[in-house]
Amino acid sequence: MTVMQTTPADTDRTAPADICSAPPRRHPRPDGEDRYTISEVVAFTGLTAHTLRWYERIGLMPHVDRSHTGQRRYSNRDLDWLDFVTKLRLTGMPVADMVRYAELVREGESTYRERQELLESTRRDVLNRIAELRDTLAVLDRKISFYAMEGTTR
Repeated sequence: MTVMQTTPADTDRTAPADICSAPPRRHPRPDGEDRYTISEVVAFTGLTAHTLRWYERIGLMPHVDRSHTGQRRYSNRDLDWLDFVTKLRLTGMPVADMVRYAELVREGESTYRERQELLESTRRDVLNRIAELRDTLAVLDRKISFYAMEGTTR
């Protein structure tokens, strides 16, 4: 699977890119030496081994290299993808949509528009959730202020 780094959308289309995450994290090992066991990936990402295997099974993590003994060997690119998938999970994106996004990535550049639409829909959902949380926070702040005022008058 290819995961590409990208920049914020702009009108300059000379170098199309696909935003997969914030600036990449520093990896423990440089490219070319970036073979991690499942236990190392668990420690680095905070995901469980069960979750990593499940991601492979459902097509969210479609190809992980294997050693000659069959052990999974993850790369820095895999870590970048897992970081992005973790962000998608935090948005509340359904797993089926995440799998669809992964399929679109594998299909290549011809799917940029569909990927953009999927991410824009998720972005709208996130903005709606943020608005709901701001409203909820305002209610909590009013209640806290009320109790603070009541506590000073007694």
